[in-house]
Amino acid sequence: MKSPKDVRPRVGVPVRLSSSDTPDARVGEANQLFTFIVDLLREAGADPVLLTPVSADSAGRLAKEMERLDGVLLPGGGDINPRLYGQDPDESLYDVNPEQDHLDMDVARATIDAGLPLLGVCRGHQLLNVLYGGTLFQDMAPSTVNHNGLDPQDPAASEWAWHDVLVSAGSKAAALYGSAGATTVKIASGHHQAVDRVGEGLLVTAVADDGTVEALEDPSRWVVSVQWHPEASQLPDADRLMPFRNFVDVCRNPTQARPEGVQ
Repeated sequence: MKSPKDVRPRVGVPVRLSSSDTPDARVGEANQLFTFIVDLLREAGADPVLLTPVSADSAGRLAKEMERLDGVLLPGGGDINPRLYGQDPDESLYDVNPEQDHLDMDVARATIDAGLPLLGVCRGHQLLNVLYGGTLFQDMAPSTVNHNGLDPQDPAASEWAWHDVLVSAGSKAAALYGSAGATTVKIASGHHQAVDRVGEGLLVTAVADDGTVEALEDPSRWVVSVQWHPEASQLPDADRLMPFRNFVDVCRNPTQARPEGVQ
């Protein structure tokens, strides 16, 4: 008989739809990070299930897809269309893809409706905030913390910005890093957008030194998001795998993550 640790939960991940062939190198980098996330989920003990527009072409089909999953991870990628949070686009945006927004939003809604664990990373963090009625800074103003890793003297030479975030005690984000108490995590940061108005019903559970919202969660269900990139390959292997392994552990028993009354 298999022990619970031997069970490989099925974790859905909506695919990235923009081609790496675009001249914008950030698209290719985001697609590479998507591959890292899928590989880390597999290494952490899950069976990743790639969710495509065909998987989500109707509410009924997507609901059926959720029945065979134990959790969902929303990965990073391009900018969300600001019209989804009531703003006109500005010139700072990159890789706005309406089909991607549609896929990710539909998957997120279906996951929440099904009561499954849901983890958002970077764009996934921002998308969940928008889904809950929040807004984003389309382009962050310079602050005391470098969030995008860009060299002002050479914008083409992008790399991670590394800084600490303070994660709240008792939060789901802290649990991803194996802590019940407040903890400080050194994170790989690479974003020019951030949460502005927090979505209704979400709690801020991690912040940077400049007050940037770095993690959110829904206290009524297992929905959590982080602005940073836990999948960054420059992180030590154990640190890189830890949040994915802990998320997979949650997905092994998704009934514990469901709010009361959700079957």
